[in-house]
Amino acid sequence: MSKGILVYSEITSDDYLHTVVFELANKAVELSKKMEDAPVMALVLTKPDLINEYKEAFQKSGFDKVFYVVDERFGTYRTDLFAKAAVQAVKQIDPEIMLVGATCQGRDLAPRISTALGTGLTADCTGLDILENGKFAATRPTFGGQLMATILCKKYPQMASVRPKVFKPSEVDVTRDTVFIKMSVDLDDYVPQIEVLEFTKKLVCDLNDLDSAKIIVAGGKGMKNAEGFALLKKLADKLGGCVGASRVAVEMGLAPQAVQIGQTGKTVSPKLYIACGISGALQHTIGMNSAEKIIAINTDKNAPIFDICDYGIVGDAFEIIPKLLEL
Repeated sequence: MSKGILVYSEITSDDYLHTVVFELANKAVELSKKMEDAPVMALVLTKPDLINEYKEAFQKSGFDKVFYVVDERFGTYRTDLFAKAAVQAVKQIDPEIMLVGATCQGRDLAPRISTALGTGLTADCTGLDILENGKFAATRPTFGGQLMATILCKKYPQMASVRPKVFKPSEVDVTRDTVFIKMSVDLDDYVPQIEVLEFTKKLVCDLNDLDSAKIIVAGGKGMKNAEGFALLKKLADKLGGCVGASRVAVEMGLAPQAVQIGQTGKTVSPKLYIACGISGALQHTIGMNSAEKIIAINTDKNAPIFDICDYGIVGDAFEIIPKLLEL
């Protein structure tokens, strides 16, 4: 086993490195300092000639080594093809820890890799650390988001997946003298089981695009009805932001699932998060607690949301938001 952290570096359908790669890279650099500066490595499965387009990004993100496998078929994600290639590559690299972004692709690929390697996988983590004994500790919500569990993996590589936006990319370049290593894997006997004819993008809800939002106005059960969420939309429009919702609000039919934030929804990291009528249950806060500034509006002065917010307003959002709109 080599002593290092391997980050699976997903390439999007538009031939870009997924943003979660840089978020995981920043966390891996942090963890490596607790591992006697173990190397931070990347694994990328790419089409021919594309690796040169990614080299600068890898060099400035703290990677010591980048292992890449080239094949024309990597232009379209296929579960069995990518799993076959990734498993062979990981066996050769033999890392101590492997991190995967919990994207649609990562959620599909990570368990296949861990199963093939006979190791464990802690999915949808919200925290990663190295303990004093050198073991990798992965923390994730459990029991419907009511508890946080820290899990240790008994076998290697110790694997974890992390949703986008849980960690932040480095704010400064972490330039390394990165070594790029081309790998060979045996895909000669691969026979595709399906043929991809075309991709059709799903239209995003017209309320917003939470993934890139700098300002989010989110509502919970306390917004009561459709009129309440219409009020949130007015505030979001005035601030140049987007609308989000808690799981309870979505289950009440107040907002579409596309804007749900939390354990079973999106993870966001805006500059400003305004929580209106949201109690602050763990299931929700793990999806937004990395926001730079949090403002909470709630009628219950004992609501847990006030424990994590930067500014709290005890009052009725139906009275407070109209006054904000007048400013």
